[in-house]
Amino acid sequence: MRCNPKAVKMNELFGQVNVLTNEWTDGIIPKLIREAVADTTDCKKWMIFDGPVDTLWIESLNTVLDDNKMLCLSNGERIKLPITFSLIFEVNDLAVASPATVSRCGMIFLDYTYLKWEAIIDTWAIHLKESEIKEKSIGEKKIEEGEGEVSPT
Repeated sequence: MRCNPKAVKMNELFGQVNVLTNEWTDGIIPKLIREAVADTTDCKKWMIFDGPVDTLWIESLNTVLDDNKMLCLSNGERIKLPITFSLIFEVNDLAVASPATVSRCGMIFLDYTYLKWEAIIDTWAIHLKESEIKEKSIGEKKIEEGEGEVSPT
């Protein structure tokens, strides 16, 4: 799963309590982590945060980045992440990240001068091909179920 954390509100990212009903609603992160916890296979799961680092959301993940890998929600709930679940932060800089957050992460620095245009085009082509295959399989499934359009032969 890839997410730009600055593209959504904090409540949408982590969840919120409805003040009228006192009911908790999961955000994107707890929902995906619950799915990962429910999946007992040995398949590796990745959550990629692709966007600028902001102290508001990154500091909320410090307990996840610790050795105990525990997500602590504002409703008091704690969710232990499985060992098959990992986070990747794809950022331009770490200007506003605290030393505590930076020290919990392994860093790989890729200078844009070393990333040639061919790699960008290759990645784009792979994603384009994958989306075409996905669209084709969805279309075939709809035709099998009698929902899609069938062209005359």
